[in-house]
Amino acid sequence: MAALLSSAGRLRALRPRLSPLLPPLLRSPAAPAPPADPARNAVSQIRFLTLAPQEEGSVKEEPVSEVRTRRTWQFDWALNKVDNSVRKTGRIPKTLLLKIFQEISNAGCPGSNHTLLLLQSCGAVLPEVLSSERTELAHMIWDKMKELGAVYDTSHYNALLKVYLQNEHKFSPTEFLARMEEANVQPNRVTYQRLIAAYCNEGDIEGASKILGFMKSKDLPITEAVFSSLLKGHARSGDMKSAENILSVMKMAGVEPGPDTYLSLLNVYAEKGDADNIKKTLEQVEKTEGYLMDRILMQVIFSLAKAGYPQHIEDIKGRIRFERELIPDVMNLCLTLITHGFEDISFSILKSLSHLSREDMDQGSFFLQHCVNRNLPVSKLKQFCKELKEAKMHSAPLPFILRCALEANRSALAIDVMKMMKEEGLPLRPHYCWPLLVAYQKENNLKGIFEVLKVMHELGVDLDAETYTDYVFRNFADTETAHAQLKENGCLFESAGLYAAELRSEALQGRLDKVLSILSSANTPAIDNRLFRNSLFMGFKSSDDVHLWSKITEVLYKDERYCLTPPGPTEAVGYFLYHLIDSMSDSEVQAKEERLRQYFHQLKEMNIVIPTSHYSGICRLLDSSQVPELIKDVRLLCHKPSPSTDNIPESAKSDVSALEKKLEKRKAENQPITDVLKQLIHALCEEENMQKALEVKAKYEPDMVVGGYAALINLCCRHDNVEEAMNLKEKVFPKNSPVALDSGKYVALIEVLQKHGRLEDAINILTEMKEKDVPISGRTVASFLRILNAAATRGEVETVNRLHDTIANLGLVQTAALHAPLITVHLEKDDMPAALEALVSCYKKYGKILQLHNICCKLVEKGDADLLQKVSDFISREYGDMMALYDLFFAFLQTGKYKEAKKVIETPGLRAHSGRLKWFAQKCILNKQMETLEQLVESTRNLFECDRDEMYYHLLQLCESNKDWGKAEAIWTKIQEENIVPREKTLILLAGIFEKNGQVVPFEVPKDRPEDSSSASTTGEELKIQMLCRKNKAKEAYNIFRRMQKDESHYRCCDILVKALLAQDCLDEALDVKRIAETHIKGFTLNSAASSLLIISQVRRDYLKDALAVLKGMLDSGVLPTRAAATALIQALAEKGDVKNLQVLENILGDVTKSIRLPDSLISNAIALAHTKSNDLDAAVKYLEPLLISGAQNPDQAVKSISYLLRKVSEEGLEPALEKFGAMAERVASQCGMYRPVTDLFLQYITAGRVDDARSLIQRWGSAIVQEKRTLGRFLARSASQPGQAKRIEALVELVPEHLDPAVVYRYLLRCYELDGDVASVKATYEKAKAKNVELHEIALKSLATFLKKVGEPVPFTEPPEPLKVYVEKWRNRRSAAS
Repeated sequence: MAALLSSAGRLRALRPRLSPLLPPLLRSPAAPAPPADPARNAVSQIRFLTLAPQEEGSVKEEPVSEVRTRRTWQFDWALNKVDNSVRKTGRIPKTLLLKIFQEISNAGCPGSNHTLLLLQSCGAVLPEVLSSERTELAHMIWDKMKELGAVYDTSHYNALLKVYLQNEHKFSPTEFLARMEEANVQPNRVTYQRLIAAYCNEGDIEGASKILGFMKSKDLPITEAVFSSLLKGHARSGDMKSAENILSVMKMAGVEPGPDTYLSLLNVYAEKGDADNIKKTLEQVEKTEGYLMDRILMQVIFSLAKAGYPQHIEDIKGRIRFERELIPDVMNLCLTLITHGFEDISFSILKSLSHLSREDMDQGSFFLQHCVNRNLPVSKLKQFCKELKEAKMHSAPLPFILRCALEANRSALAIDVMKMMKEEGLPLRPHYCWPLLVAYQKENNLKGIFEVLKVMHELGVDLDAETYTDYVFRNFADTETAHAQLKENGCLFESAGLYAAELRSEALQGRLDKVLSILSSANTPAIDNRLFRNSLFMGFKSSDDVHLWSKITEVLYKDERYCLTPPGPTEAVGYFLYHLIDSMSDSEVQAKEERLRQYFHQLKEMNIVIPTSHYSGICRLLDSSQVPELIKDVRLLCHKPSPSTDNIPESAKSDVSALEKKLEKRKAENQPITDVLKQLIHALCEEENMQKALEVKAKYEPDMVVGGYAALINLCCRHDNVEEAMNLKEKVFPKNSPVALDSGKYVALIEVLQKHGRLEDAINILTEMKEKDVPISGRTVASFLRILNAAATRGEVETVNRLHDTIANLGLVQTAALHAPLITVHLEKDDMPAALEALVSCYKKYGKILQLHNICCKLVEKGDADLLQKVSDFISREYGDMMALYDLFFAFLQTGKYKEAKKVIETPGLRAHSGRLKWFAQKCILNKQMETLEQLVESTRNLFECDRDEMYYHLLQLCESNKDWGKAEAIWTKIQEENIVPREKTLILLAGIFEKNGQVVPFEVPKDRPEDSSSASTTGEELKIQMLCRKNKAKEAYNIFRRMQKDESHYRCCDILVKALLAQDCLDEALDVKRIAETHIKGFTLNSAASSLLIISQVRRDYLKDALAVLKGMLDSGVLPTRAAATALIQALAEKGDVKNLQVLENILGDVTKSIRLPDSLISNAIALAHTKSNDLDAAVKYLEPLLISGAQNPDQAVKSISYLLRKVSEEGLEPALEKFGAMAERVASQCGMYRPVTDLFLQYITAGRVDDARSLIQRWGSAIVQEKRTLGRFLARSASQPGQAKRIEALVELVPEHLDPAVVYRYLLRCYELDGDVASVKATYEKAKAKNVELHEIALKSLATFLKKVGEPVPFTEPPEPLKVYVEKWRNRRSAAS
């Protein structure tokens, strides 16, 4: 162990390399920190003092020790928020400030620095608030913090003075000094400077002079700030000559006038409207100083506006460089002007940024929102919206104003805006009006609700079921009352939405007779039963009237009004029954077993039938609910086709003896026996009767079919009969045959072959799978991993290596987990050098670090310090010293070496890494390692920036899983000992543990907030599901999910599970999870990521209508799809030639395309391609050409590119189409001067290798094509992103050599050769660039150096020192600034 500690010691010696990362307050005094902005210094000090543990030997009389002892680190989020807000925008939202104030007030322990932060935030950093309101806010904070025990010192009084000055608050400086004296607080130089400024603001030179004399008597320095204040004071007292003379006095005193002085002078001229002197001063400053800060000019604009001289603003505005860097300052000026009633001046300033507009980003949203907040009239808002749209600064100003009005609860404005949107033809959706209804609902204002409904009707907004259910009917005792009140007030608009809502309401109240009455009424319009199905389930479960169940189901089956979507009533009722059973818990199904039996029999008497597939699903549900007796009753409703030969349910196995007799009888009668034989083989396979199945096969071999052989092969594999399995496979499915088994059968063969040492045969099967293009599902991937892990566990190195290499080289699987067995096999053999070698090899080949924790643990157990050092050096080199230390720390903990672990984690300078700590904690929770987890929490007690509440939260999660309330109680004591203020989620979790175990909760339980409760009540099952999903074991997670108790609180992991299932191509299971969640969680909708992945999966399976329906549902719910999902659906519809649905999709997406950054021309290209696929080229050209011409004439027109269309027709060899679209591109270029389409054609020729065609085109349109520099640049970048594309770049360089940046060309060429692994070409290209004196970018040099080192070649230049991502980020920042 001494050797191991010396290893840890060597790692701790890495501190010098970590020193640049340490905070300034931890550095040695000999190395002073760089100067910081004083305004932010307090924030950084608070951060350190509230997070860093007090080190031994620190000065005890430190004035901020109170902050430490009170453990106010929980407000660090506030400091970060304020700091980030000021740093990025120069302002703080009032809501954020009030939230911080409320949090600190509730905690009741304001620290000195927190109070200072709050006070400092009440001045100019609140441009959206009037000066008087800001001062009131400061006074409120001052009084409240004092009441809570805050101790004020000079810095707090100075901060209050600063706020008074910034807010132009009038006060008595003498009274202020008296208050300080009364509080026994001594003023300092800053106090006197600000008191002088206060006197001068009022033009009181006499008062200022007294303070100035006092400062001189105390030998306090007279700074530029004092002179600037005196300048303003003389001017405001009417003595401009003395004011102007201040500059000379300053120079005599040895103080150079700076920006503050010039700003004061310019402001006093502005207050008098003295444009000549302003101009003269500006010219003088520009001559002497060389420039004047734009921010100063903005202050002058505000002064001119306040003084009532807007006519002089244009001249000042013309001197400001409205560049991208100034946007935050311009925004703050605009907000300040609006706040003070100068919205027109503000708007003119805003429009000065129009040249910075980008197509994918709206400008002016902040302006519009503040206008709404300041209650500007509708006419003014309409004017601003119109001008912003005309200036192309905002794509949808009216919808944005509507959102702001709704957020501000301004009903009248919202309605006016909706009317304007209606006039402009913009879509109005029902959810726009829901906030209005909610507001009136809270006020119990029925009249307001009726008015909103009338407005919705007048504007043509769909009054859907959700509107009535969630926002109207809830205000009435029952639907009859609601119906009568709506009719009485003239807003009973009979529609499908109203009837669907009534059905929902009646069903939820268990009034099934009313439901039947509504459904049977001839007045009820057509309604899709899915709109009220879930509510009906609730009604069925709350009622015991089986007759009503049956009558309602009969109506749903026989009345076409309730089966609006294909394939018809049989499918619809099948779905209905399946979802009904699935919505019931096991106990509910068991309790209602007899009624369900009666229900099924009554449905049979009504001649209701359901499809076999739905019957099978219902059988599975009944079987899992432990009521298999009901299966025979459900079977009454099923069609009676011949039993399935592909999927015979467990609950309905065929009678083997009966099938044998039937087979013999048919054979004797010389009738076809194929179907019966296949059924018999399947039945025998289900009974696992291999011997009998093989006998039947031998007896009736001439009549055997492929499906029967496949089942037999699988059966033989399960019984380890490898010879028979391979004989059957080679006989029926030889390698040279086009017929293939499914992936499951192939996997079974591979598993049994490698198990019996027939490695070559197993590899041949893998090769056959690739050659026959067998689909690889998530289940197949899991099986491959299981096979490799099994071989690794047995220590079969050759088997693991060869199987892995075959799978990887054939590209059958691309997941990091596949490579782990390469290391596991050596760990199982206890061959640690080989395991380390495999680890490094995996990293070099695949870029993945695998099994690192297990290797470190093994080495610690063996006491192999040398190898452990090698591992740590490797990790340190690749990922940094901190990661290496954490790996060592976790290994020591895992192996019970707690003292050694503590020494590692106490390495000076080591910081908390929340992600890694959470990973290890969750690992302990899953493995129920309480002692290890306790040691983790204890060891990190003094770790810098460690979130102690989070660490104890992990401990409590394990206590909950173990139902160990005694341990939880001990943890609660430790939390108090450490003076930790636990978060609400921690208290909720702890309270839950006590309550579930019948113990008294020793504290007040906070109200359960959604964001906290979700994590606080995460169960062991949910955690296991999440971990399995992360490990690509979605099917295992799904099985756990299906077994979970059907309780709403247990379905919070649905999004994660759906995404994981879809990622492994388990679409049916994903849809099942989605359905269960929708049934058990009120208002459940998948999030954007999961829904988008669902769309992509449906597109892959060609379920395009389903995908379109999902997309529409997302948009209706206010959820945006990802760009990848929308693109996949659009392209799939185009490939199908489905013009109609593409046009529907175009209308559905509308303005959403900009929000998800969908390429502007994609849908138009897709529609043209769909026409092409439908063999209607003329229609394609007729559709697309006018759009391109319009794009040439109107820059706002989106359609300019046809690259996607050209690529698809070229790839599919549609030469006539390519020629026709090429002619169209040249026509548009010739007639309209629009060159993007012809450039797309040129680049497509290069992509397709048609260099002669490209050369011919460049001869005709060369001067036009080279103007499209951005398009050519994107082509270069795209070509360099994948291997084998160097020829494209070479061809482009050959055709337009003088119009490309050599540095860019060589960078991308080098990247292409690097991707190809072409060392010779890489070196030759570098030498060529060097010979031509081309200065390569740092990105190119870093990438080139990395490549050369990887292939063992020397680097012929000085390698840039930083990681590649640093240079990429710098390049992106430069590009962003340039754009």
